[in-house]
Amino acid sequence: MGVSIIDVQRDVILDTLRRITRGDWKVLVVDETSRKLIDNVTKEDDILHENITNVEQIEERRPPNLDTDAIYILSPQPHIVDCLLADFERRRYRRSFLVWTSLLDPRLRKRIDSTPSAREQIANFQTLTIDFYPRESHLITFRDPWSFPTLFHPACNSLVQGHLQDISHKIVSLCVSLGEYPTIRYYRPRNPSHEASVLCSHLARFVQDGLDQYAQYHNDFPPQVNRPRGALFITDRTMDLFSPLIHEFTYQAMAHDLLPIKDGDKVLYKTVVNEGEPNEEVKDMEIGEKDKIWVENRHRHMKDTIEKLMGDFQNASDNATSLNAIKDMLAGLPQFQELKEAYSLHLSMAQECMNLFQQRKLPDLASVEQSLATGLDEDYRKPKNLADQVVRSLDEESVIMPDRLRLLVMYLLYRDGLLPADTHRLLAHAQLPPHDNEVIANLELLGARVQRSLKDPKPVPPPLFGKKQRPTALDEAYALSRFTPVLKSMLEAHVTGTLDQSVFPFTKPQLDAPQDGVDLSSQASLRSAKPTWAKTRLAASEPRQRVIVFVAGGGTYAESRVCYELSRSSSRDIFLASSHMLSPSLFIRQLSDLSVDRRRLDIPADRPKPKVPQHLLEPEPRPKPPPMVAPAPSPRMPEPPTSSMHTMSLQTGSNGTIPNGRAASRPTPVPSASVPSSSSHQKLEKPERVKEDKKKHHFFSRKKQ
Repeated sequence: MGVSIIDVQRDVILDTLRRITRGDWKVLVVDETSRKLIDNVTKEDDILHENITNVEQIEERRPPNLDTDAIYILSPQPHIVDCLLADFERRRYRRSFLVWTSLLDPRLRKRIDSTPSAREQIANFQTLTIDFYPRESHLITFRDPWSFPTLFHPACNSLVQGHLQDISHKIVSLCVSLGEYPTIRYYRPRNPSHEASVLCSHLARFVQDGLDQYAQYHNDFPPQVNRPRGALFITDRTMDLFSPLIHEFTYQAMAHDLLPIKDGDKVLYKTVVNEGEPNEEVKDMEIGEKDKIWVENRHRHMKDTIEKLMGDFQNASDNATSLNAIKDMLAGLPQFQELKEAYSLHLSMAQECMNLFQQRKLPDLASVEQSLATGLDEDYRKPKNLADQVVRSLDEESVIMPDRLRLLVMYLLYRDGLLPADTHRLLAHAQLPPHDNEVIANLELLGARVQRSLKDPKPVPPPLFGKKQRPTALDEAYALSRFTPVLKSMLEAHVTGTLDQSVFPFTKPQLDAPQDGVDLSSQASLRSAKPTWAKTRLAASEPRQRVIVFVAGGGTYAESRVCYELSRSSSRDIFLASSHMLSPSLFIRQLSDLSVDRRRLDIPADRPKPKVPQHLLEPEPRPKPPPMVAPAPSPRMPEPPTSSMHTMSLQTGSNGTIPNGRAASRPTPVPSASVPSSSSHQKLEKPERVKEDKKKHHFFSRKKQ
């Protein structure tokens, strides 16, 4: 389906390496952040195949490699620049090719340029635009869950401007990577009541300035292509508060809502592999673009997902009439281990979702949620007795506490605020802890109305887009999926050219005037002109327009799904980008954190700034000389008896006396060569033993007589 942002970023990285190496072998040096960016879209083999001898991390200890050039792909952080300058001081590599993942701060660039050792060793200096994390072919995140409290926590006002500028740099990187210089529209609430209502307008202005500046310094941007000009929409979480709360029954959204999926650098789910076999093990299975079964089924309704999983094996076994039967059949396919593990994973996930669907009485609960979120009952009429339905749902023992809180929040949003006494009564009736009241109170920071007086004349505001019409045919199984995110209505209006400019104004509406030849000051003239981007569906041979939607504060899996659906139905490539992805439990937790002391939030801006590792600043240890091998000791020759030679006489008598009657001196016994002669004690000890041995010999010989 069109272009994949994963492929786009992978090609940018590999093409950069290919242009620098040009067939010569080089070392690749990365930092912790840039390594994550690279590992997210490439395999290590992909990197090594581009004439890379090995990959090193700049923060770690590394041996000098003076005979090899190095390619640095680094994130533009101050402490990383310090690490780089430390490498230059030690001349760790022969030459250095610098590649930054995003624009380097001018002050940091000046530090590098003013360092003599850097000027001598830098062979090339360039900047890429890859400072974002493609998660799916049309889904991008910045892996920044702290963006939500930074934007909406009252104590973080001092951080908002800098944070919006950081976000704008990443959005500009995304646009440049896609080769788009888009028109920009942003969400402007009709009757704002919260301080954060101006976030989208400020962010849109920062993005516009960033794109204009990039185009000013890059004559080849935007590239000359024949597709329609792209469109960028800047929205935030306040535009749709129902989407992160409601129970979704498509596979991906339902799994992230109900199952304990770990959502970090990788999306992992713990399951049992080879169940019932000798090699049974508990394993963390990755769920991502490499999993074809996941990609094929993630946006299907759970009912269709189960039918598809079972249908895949219908031809293989006539007895495969249930999920458990398919799992048993898979156990007999050892030759397809990878396929077996993948199907076992999704069968287990689907089965667990359906078990929780029944245990928690989600069909009944979801029916009430759908009426609250859409303002229509199953017959697409105004719902009646919703308060009674909410209370009955709260009385159900099978409805867990988090689901009760979600239901209360949706009821409050539906009513556009409640009397404080009614809120407390509902909390008490639901048996929710008192601190859950903070979740409800914090909704005001997102533009929701929480309290209203008894005689408040203010009417409930109309929905941002009109209510849905009853479909011609509605399957009963899909009656619990009547709600559609506001983002879908916005994109549908964009495709048809009917999007309200008072709610979604352009940052530079005059840019489209030459192209369309109409005055964009009025919406009527825009509709009558029928611009090229307003065609509801393009022909298969026509180039596809690229549409980017950014949701500040976190996106939902329902919003991601509608981007894929409209990409297919409108023949456009629609990408969803956000700081992070929200599950209902994470959204509730982050709502609660808006009243927590800022020091407890562990926001990255409040952490100590990272510093260059100390070992990079220490002088390089001198290479140690090879250890000297001591020569093997040679056998010691016996010393000549020079000390007694002057007393020796060749004229001794038979009794050992010399002619003058003195006894001849016996020469001193010479120690054996095997006895060490390093001390006089060892030399004198052997004669004593000899005397003792002789005495013993005479003693025993007399005894025998």
